[in-house]
Amino acid sequence: MTKDQTGRIIGAAFGLVFVQANAGSLPTAVAMPLRLLSLAAFLWVTVLGRRGSGVAGTATPASRTRFGRSYWYVVAAEVLGLVAGLVVIARVLHAPQAAVGWIALVVGVHFSGLAVAWRRPALHVLGASIAACGAAGLALAALGAPVAAGRTVAGILPGFLLLASVLRPGREDPAAPVERVRSGTPA
Repeated sequence: MTKDQTGRIIGAAFGLVFVQANAGSLPTAVAMPLRLLSLAAFLWVTVLGRRGSGVAGTATPASRTRFGRSYWYVVAAEVLGLVAGLVVIARVLHAPQAAVGWIALVVGVHFSGLAVAWRRPALHVLGASIAACGAAGLALAALGAPVAAGRTVAGILPGFLLLASVLRPGREDPAAPVERVRSGTPA
């Protein structure tokens, strides 16, 4: 499996988790379709994404699933940021409703780190979008908005942003610059 295929599956998995974990705060009539849609998108990526766009066995050793040292530095910073922020939110601020917003904010910043580490500027857009959802979720929590509002903005919306980023048809690479985007539908 190539790094691109693995990245798509990881992105889809986290998108699925964001939606599944946060849809429970919504009424069942709304939550179920969202959960089913996210599951269908995940399955689409895992089943069809494994096909790849080239001939089987032609992936170069460089395109295999090794992400490199810079990737692990970004992930380590993300984990530290998540843990530190969640501890402060739970033990100092006593505001568990802000946790989803913090998670989305850190995940969004993590994509900006990956954009730099992998020289993929398109990931800045995804990162900024998810971080904005997280910041909005934190603001909603600070303003005392209903938990469902915060989870929708900072949990469900980022989940679908992640899923959409790996589902876009006609792309060989979900983070490819615009000039590398093929026209048409996936092969």
